[in-house]
This record gives sequence, structure tokens and C-alpha cells, in this order.
Amino acid sequence: MAIKLPSSAHPTRFLRWVYLSSSCIADISETPGILKPKDSSEFDQNLNFLKNKLAPDNLIRALDRTSDLNSAVRIFKWASRQKSFHHTSNTYFRIILKLGMAGKVLEMRDFCEYMVKDRCPGAEEALVALVHTFVGHHRIKEAIAVLVNMNLGGYRPPIEVFNVLLGALVGRESRDFQSALFVYKEMVKACVLPTVDTLNYLLEVLFATNRNELALHQFRRMNNKGCDPNSKTFEILVKGLIESGQVDEAATVLEQMLKHKCQPDLGFYTCIIPLFCRENKVEEAVKLFKMMKDSDFVPDSFIYEVLVRCFCNNLQLDSAVSLINEMIEIGMPPKHNVLVDMMNCFCELGKINEAIMFLEDTQVHETAPFNTLLEGCCNAGEVLAANVLLETMSERNIADCQSWNILIRWLCENEETNKAYILLGRMIKSFVILDHATYSALVVGKCRLGKYEEAMELFHQIYARCWVLDFASYSELVGGLSDIKHSQDAIEVFHYMSMKRCSLHSLSFYKLIKCVCDSGQVNQAIRLWQLAYFCGISCCIATHTTIMRELSKSRRAEDLLAFLSQMLMVGSNLDLEAYCILFQSMSKHNKVKECVLFFNMMVHEGLIPDPDRLFDQLSFIANHSQLSMIPSAIDRISDGDILNPAMFGLLITALLKEGKEHEARRLLDLMLEKGWLPDATTHNLLIGSDVRERSQAMLFDNSASLDSVSYILAEGLGDA
Repeated sequence: MAIKLPSSAHPTRFLRWVYLSSSCIADISETPGILKPKDSSEFDQNLNFLKNKLAPDNLIRALDRTSDLNSAVRIFKWASRQKSFHHTSNTYFRIILKLGMAGKVLEMRDFCEYMVKDRCPGAEEALVALVHTFVGHHRIKEAIAVLVNMNLGGYRPPIEVFNVLLGALVGRESRDFQSALFVYKEMVKACVLPTVDTLNYLLEVLFATNRNELALHQFRRMNNKGCDPNSKTFEILVKGLIESGQVDEAATVLEQMLKHKCQPDLGFYTCIIPLFCRENKVEEAVKLFKMMKDSDFVPDSFIYEVLVRCFCNNLQLDSAVSLINEMIEIGMPPKHNVLVDMMNCFCELGKINEAIMFLEDTQVHETAPFNTLLEGCCNAGEVLAANVLLETMSERNIADCQSWNILIRWLCENEETNKAYILLGRMIKSFVILDHATYSALVVGKCRLGKYEEAMELFHQIYARCWVLDFASYSELVGGLSDIKHSQDAIEVFHYMSMKRCSLHSLSFYKLIKCVCDSGQVNQAIRLWQLAYFCGISCCIATHTTIMRELSKSRRAEDLLAFLSQMLMVGSNLDLEAYCILFQSMSKHNKVKECVLFFNMMVHEGLIPDPDRLFDQLSFIANHSQLSMIPSAIDRISDGDILNPAMFGLLITALLKEGKEHEARRLLDLMLEKGWLPDATTHNLLIGSDVRERSQAMLFDNSASLDSVSYILAEGLGDA
């Protein structure tokens, strides 16, 4: 926000102060502060000059040409000690300005106090000028320090001083609420009444710091402070509410403004109409647009453009066409991006012929709107119309490479590659240079026809030109090659595109990994997975489980754990299949502790295997007498209908053998509630058992589990 200096309060004296300060601002702003040692020769030279000619003007001259800040302060203090000399507001102004521009807030504050105490003539005007000068050079802390000293010294700063400070604080990116509030409080202390500008600044900083309710409260109290809201007030309110997502409340405030017959200014219209258009509030935007024209304000091209875009987004084609015609009539031809929006609207409504007529009637000679319409024709299946349109564009020399590519791409995607090559011949005859998009389209065409050898020939031509395939063509080629088990070709394409940091569809990458794993190249699959991570390719969980399943076939469980650690490091999640693979692999290598860990994690995440897998996993844990390590998991799976009689019997028998009679009898109660009876073996164990209940159940040691995780990951990373 631009800072406007006051022109009404003390005009003559204030302008004199601005003039006095202007001659030294450049030098002071470049002063780095006390960063170098005192220049004795400079100090002595200036001091000798002043000894015989000590006067306020000469002191100012000496201060201006003293580059060392410390020396300047010493000269000023030396002058203060001379009996025949008295500082003026001019000399104080100069030293305070010099210190403030060097960022020496504490030092300049002291001199402000001396100036106020001396009560030299013109002190108030000097302090006011200092505030404005500091604000003009973005020295807000220094300006506030001067303001505080004015208040403490009994001066009553004019309202413009507070306004210029608030305006500067609002204009800063940080929107410092605490500093703005401090300035406002200083104004209250000085018994200075706010103006509407003051309250507008306050509203703006409240909205900027997400204090919307407080801002609305302040708005409702404006009349109590003797201020009527103006156009800027309502602009701040409506803008703040819209940007906070309170669009309906903003519309209500707009109605309130109209009810109070507040006449918006040009700035209001320019700011608010685009905001309502952005939120698709067509009715409010149109109402303001009509008010703007009724008030004899001339809308600029930007206002017209955002309204046309808003109409198009809401498929109000007639209104958009009317506005375009109005723009043309007043000599404001629409830009190509506006016409592109128009073409999208025509196409979305299925009015292809009307769109062609519109371009003819408005005498459009730009390529972008025609390309948009050409794409709309293809998407609507109007290939004949697209051919005619492309021919027209070619005759008028407005068809570019993209124009030809649009139609070629559509033909290739719809398996009409022969027609695409005919069009390609016309394209070459028209001296249009083929680009990577042309080749990408042809690659898709070959893939759709299953001609992958020819697709690879095209890819090698792309490779030779250091071009890249577009995302869709790349995904189709890699996915198709993987489907037909051409893993080496697929890897070649993937490596080249990865060098260019190109992304790949997650399904195509899964197909690639599955193809590589099926060929027994699991280490290659892991390297591809690592490369995909650095290219930002999203991996579905099936990709991970494919690699994990292949690794589980190896003789070393550490290979699987190493890959698991890498997965966890990049933030990948495990699904049920992944947990089952881990459990099966760990059980095969008789790693009981790891099996218990993974089982607890799996059940805790609400992932329950099918009955056969669950029975096998519980059997493994029970056979190693480790059921006491999964008490929470047993509680979870025993609720509901997860366990069958065989699982209940397994758990009860194993818990009894581990001496957990209390837990076993609890499961027996649950089993009986479901109407199931234990088998003979379990029944005999329960009847013949004289095991006393232990006084304290063995607790599941979370720290031990965490240690297990750390051990697994550390061991896995060590072998990775």
C-alpha cells in the first residue's frame, strides 16, 4: 500500500523538514552503522572546522560528511558541551535520522528524549518529519520509537502520523498485528480521534491475521467512533471475507453497503468483481458490473475478461457472447485466453457449429482458440468437422504443430493409425516441423495396435533427438511392453525417461515391476523401485507386495527386511498381503520374535487375514509358546466373529500350557456364549488343571517390541 504524506497539517513547516532531510538520506541509508574503527583524521578534521565556526548549520554540515557513525555521535556530544552553543530541532533531527537509518534504535531513542526535554522550537514538526522519513525508508521500528517519545514528551501527534504508520504496517508482508495494535493504543493514549482511514487500516490488519470476528465487531462500532464506513471499508470487508472462504457473508456485506447507499469507487469495483467471479458468484458480479457502468466508470479489459470467464465457467454462453460483442464494439478486442474460454464453453455445450460461426463472425486470427475448438471437435467425435477446421487453419497459415498433433493424436488413440500417417504426410508437405508430441501420438497408435517393435523404433528416434514422451504415451508404452513380457525394452524406456525425471502412471510401473519379478530379476526390480522414488513416481501397494513376495522366496530373510526398511523410510504403508508375506517369510526362517512383532502390528492396524492364514499364524506363535506376547491382538480378534471353534480351541490349549489359566477361561466363556463346545483335548485340560491363577498377568512389553523393530530395521539396512 502506498504511503501518502499529509498535506493539510502544518504544510509549510512540514515541507521544510522534508526538504532538510532529503539532502542526506542517500548518504545515511548507505551507512552500515558502527562497523569500522573511528576515523581519527576525519573526526579531527571536522572538529577543527567546528571549533571556530560552531553553529547549527555548520554542525549539520559536519555531521553529513562524517561517515563514521561513532565519530558523528562524538561530534554531536562535543557540541552539546560548548557553553555558547544550543542544539536546535535541526541538529537533533540530523543525528536522530543518522542513527535511525543505521538501525541504532536504542541510541536514537536517547537523542529523541534529549530533544523532547530541550523543548527547542520546531521539535514537534521535526519529530513528525522523522516518522514520515523513517516510514518512507521502511524503518518502522525507528518510526514507532519516535512516536512513543512524542507521546511521552507531551506532544500530540497529528492523526496523519498514526495513519502513515498503520498504513506501512498493513503494507508489509508480515502484517504485524501486535505492532499495529501498539500504534493504535498510542493513538488512544494521545487522545487523538481516529479517522475512517485509521479504522480501515485496523480492519485490514485484522483480516490479514485471520481475526475476522474482531474485524466485523470493529466495523459495527465505527459509527460509535464518529466514522462512517466508506468504499474502502466495504472493499476491505468483502475482500477479507471472500479470501477467508466466507463468501455468503461477503455477499451480505455487499447488500449492506448498497442499503446504506455507499457509492463504491473505481478501486472497489476493480478489486471485488474479480473476487466474486473467482467464487462463481455470477449474480453479485453482474450487479456490480452494471453499477460500475451506471456510475460512469469505464471497465478495463481485465474486468471484462474475468466476467467472460465466469460466464463460461457457469455455461452462461449467451451472456459471455454478449459481453464479447460489447468489448469489440468499444474497441477492446478480447485476448486469446478469453477466446479459449469461450471455445471451451461452446464445446462443453456441444455447440461445435456455433463455435465455428463465432470465430468467423469475430474474425479471430489467433491459433489458440482454433486449437481449443479443434480439440473439442475430436473429443465430441466430430472428426469430419475437425478435418475441415484444420484445413481452414492451414489455408490461413494459423495452424501450428499442435494443431496437427491434436488430430493425429485422436486418430492414433482410436486405432486409426493409417489415417494418422496420411495426415502426417500432409503435415510434412505443409513444412510443419514434427515435435515430441507428434512422436508421442504415433507411439500411442502403435501400442494400441500391438505393434511394439515399431513403437520402440519411434522411441529410439525420440532418444536420438533427446526428446521425451508425454506422460500418457510413456505409461502406455511401458505398460504394454510389460504386458507382453518385453522386460528389457520396458526397462530401457524407463531408464531413459527417468534420466529426464519424467513421472509414470502407478499402474504401468506396477506392470513393469511384476514383469521384472516374474523373470526372476528381483534385484533389478528393487533398483527400478529406488529410481522411481527419486523421479517422484507414485507406487501402489501391489508394487511393494510383488517385490516382497519375490524376496520371500530367497533363502535370506534379511533381504526382505532390508527392503522393508527402505519402504518405511520413504513413508510407504503395509497392507494385509504385505504383513502375511512378512510373517510367512519370518516363520520359514524360524524368526519368532519378528513374527510376533508383525502379527501385533497387523492386528493393531485392523488387518485380519482369512481364517486359514490366521489359524496358521496363531499356530506358529502358539507352538513357540509366545501367545503371552500378543494379548492385545488376542483381545481384538476374539471380539466379533473372527475366530472359529478350531482357533478358540488352539488359543485355549496353548494359553493353558503357558500357564495363562485366567486368559484361557475367559476365551472359554466367549466360546460357550457363541454356543460352541471345546474339543475333548481342550476339555480334559480345563477339567484336570489345578493351575492357580497368577497374582499378576504377564504384561506385553512395548519397549521390547520397539527394540525388535529397531533391531529388524537396523539389521535390514545393514544388509541392504
